[in-house]
Amino acid sequence: MKVSVPNTNSSPPVWLFDLDNTLHDASRAIFPAITANMNQYLARVLGDGVSPAGADIVNAARIRYWRLYGATLLGMVKHHNVRADNFLRETHQMDDLASMIVAERGLGALLQRLPGRKILLTNAPQHYSREVMRHLGLQRHFSHHIAIESMQVHGQWRPKPSMLMLRHLMRRQGLTACRCILVDDTLANLKAAKAIGMHTVWITQYLRAAAAIGAAAPVPEAALIRPTYVDLKVKSVKLLPALLHHLR
Repeated sequence: MKVSVPNTNSSPPVWLFDLDNTLHDASRAIFPAITANMNQYLARVLGDGVSPAGADIVNAARIRYWRLYGATLLGMVKHHNVRADNFLRETHQMDDLASMIVAERGLGALLQRLPGRKILLTNAPQHYSREVMRHLGLQRHFSHHIAIESMQVHGQWRPKPSMLMLRHLMRRQGLTACRCILVDDTLANLKAAKAIGMHTVWITQYLRAAAAIGAAAPVPEAALIRPTYVDLKVKSVKLLPALLHHLR
């Protein structure tokens, strides 16, 4: 399949890499732990001050805010006046994060082979994403590390899939959208990127059914139909150098 991506001979692309479920398998252990932390946090905030809120209320609120805003954080800040830094710290606190990280071997060599600049663009908080990248040994391959704390436009939180944030990012980095390739596991993020003129790669190998509520059932590859706004659907980021080779 011929994919419309920037011509790497004339203008090296700029790669925008997601982190969780793109560069490592977050669904296996990390997402369930974050979900459990969020449940405890939401139960406390949504409770009556004496008793925590029940599981049904907590799950409904977490999923609703994630679907509405792209991050549960935004709903909690907007509707419940929680402090963003407190929410991010508590929900992403894991005692033994290193043992929970599962990733393919050779990611550093993969990134080294990809022409152009790489930027990490993640809705995860900075302290967590930096720790994951440190354990993966990938920090040196990225010119910028953009976490959710940096995704504010005019004082408002705008994480992925915000097109406003993506345009703001383009201006700050001095980029044009047609040079950029977003590599992500989340279709909403890819759809927004395509709408502003970026190229899009959908990573599928770590997707789980009902991942938003912490389930761990793998999604069959045959069930993952490529939408029109996705330029390329690949199982692993390790296939990207081969793709560029075929396009030259």
